[in-house]
Amino acid sequence: MKTIRLLLFLSIITLLQSCCFLCYDDDDPITIRDKYTPVIMQREDFESAVSLLPLRAIENSGKIYIKDNLLFINEVNKGFHVYDNANPEAPQALRFIKAPGATDIAIRDQILYINQAVDLIAIQFNVDTDQFEVTKRIRDIFPSKLAPNGHYYYSNDDEIVIDWIPSNN
Repeated sequence: MKTIRLLLFLSIITLLQSCCFLCYDDDDPITIRDKYTPVIMQREDFESAVSLLPLRAIENSGKIYIKDNLLFINEVNKGFHVYDNANPEAPQALRFIKAPGATDIAIRDQILYINQAVDLIAIQFNVDTDQFEVTKRIRDIFPSKLAPNGHYYYSNDDEIVIDWIPSNN
């Protein structure tokens, strides 16, 4: 009986080990197949990149936020498309808020709060007058962006990870 249990145990272990080939490259058994390269910006460029731009097409939409007659659609890690939503059946595209690394927005008292990668920024924005100003930035309030496979990039204080892209190496 002990011999049968031992054989069964060894068989299960052998089967489980044989499944591990799914996790590794054929050429490099130590490297996981899902590889990503961080998209990095220098802190100075990162902070000065927030701006109000003309309309642009939506390529990779994320969260949607509605406040009064405005509709905000996130362009993942790029910024927000702003629409006049007075007629929800035919929203009118207005502008694009460029904020590299941005994935979420909240609005209170006409101030937009955007998570821009590791920072939280407050923006005073008036659609009617096109007034646009970053009024406050709280640095390093959020953790650095992780790769889709869970890996982390160790950067210095001047480097900000704003996105991750698949890599072939």
